[in-house]
Amino acid sequence: MSTHSCITHLSCSHCGTTYDHRELQTFCEACNRPLLVHYDLERARRAFKKEDLPARSPDMWRYREILPVLETANIVSLGEGMTPLIQVEKLGSRIGLERVWVKDESQIPTGSFKARGLAAAVSKAKELGVRRLAIPSAGNAAGALAAYAARAGMESYIFMPRDVPRINRIESEVAGAHVTLVDGLISDCGKIVAEKKAEMGWFDVSTLKEPYRIEGKKTMGLEIAEQFGWELPDVILYPTGGGTGLIGMWKAFAELEELGWISGKKPRMISVQSTGCDPVTRAFQAGQDHCEFFENAQTLAAGLRVPKAFGDILILKALRESGGLALSVSDEEIVAAVKEVAASEGLFFCPEGAATWAALKRLREDGLVQPDETVVLFNTGSGLKYPEIFQSASL
Repeated sequence: MSTHSCITHLSCSHCGTTYDHRELQTFCEACNRPLLVHYDLERARRAFKKEDLPARSPDMWRYREILPVLETANIVSLGEGMTPLIQVEKLGSRIGLERVWVKDESQIPTGSFKARGLAAAVSKAKELGVRRLAIPSAGNAAGALAAYAARAGMESYIFMPRDVPRINRIESEVAGAHVTLVDGLISDCGKIVAEKKAEMGWFDVSTLKEPYRIEGKKTMGLEIAEQFGWELPDVILYPTGGGTGLIGMWKAFAELEELGWISGKKPRMISVQSTGCDPVTRAFQAGQDHCEFFENAQTLAAGLRVPKAFGDILILKALRESGGLALSVSDEEIVAAVKEVAASEGLFFCPEGAATWAALKRLREDGLVQPDETVVLFNTGSGLKYPEIFQSASL
């Protein structure tokens, strides 16, 4: 049975070269940049209306017309999507804000937002006949790929830094993945996948080195729009490693605008990184359109330890188009934020998510967020996946 997807083609995010979505694609062969998925949004507008959504399943596939999988049988799902928006009134009142919300991705399958992107990527890979998948991961993407590959009946090969949170290795191995620990960073893991993929017959699902993880991640933006009654918040703070979610949400808002489902001002997108690895912050503040490789990256927020994102140009473009910015917080601020949020609101943020609360406090001090603005913080995963960090940290 067809999903009624309105996908039409892929195109390079830089040079515009078009690619056939019915064939297996990676990134642009002409200029080594990410590919983006396009849809017939006029057809989508005729096919369904936002008023139809409440009757649909409470997962990310409720937006199937603007997702890339053509046949329902190829959807590989664990029920991902429609995570709650939780208002944190006590936290907000501490810094003079009345409308602060948390999009809590800790409640999604595999315990992190990575489930969205990997659900879309694995589903489309299945549709295109892929049998072996490989990924470099800073942690949570590994567990997500292992789970979805297992559900799809595919083999998964995972390369992760040796010092990632232990649970990420365990959950990957339990799901049957072939796990290799690497002495180095995610960039070193990526090199191994790139060097061996042809020999091993792997399809590389690295961040933005295939077109479909971004489509899963964009559903975070679609959900925010729906959950706020099609009135977007003023500010979104997003912890940025590879940045797929930030790029995806900005894409989602553009598609919703073209569908006629939203209008007016879109959110200011705020990228949050750790001072121990902040190539996006440095590039933004320097006025650059790309990031330099961050040497000797080190932060307890494993998901932020990405020395150079493959989609760096798209991240910086989204920040500037939205009127947003990039800033970094220290690991000490992150640990303090985990404790403050949990003690105040009962939410156990992952370190990456906690960085957004630390950043929001800084933005309020600097007068960059106003009292009457609606703010969304992204908690991208569960703090329960980081026992070693919190056991050793001074809480």
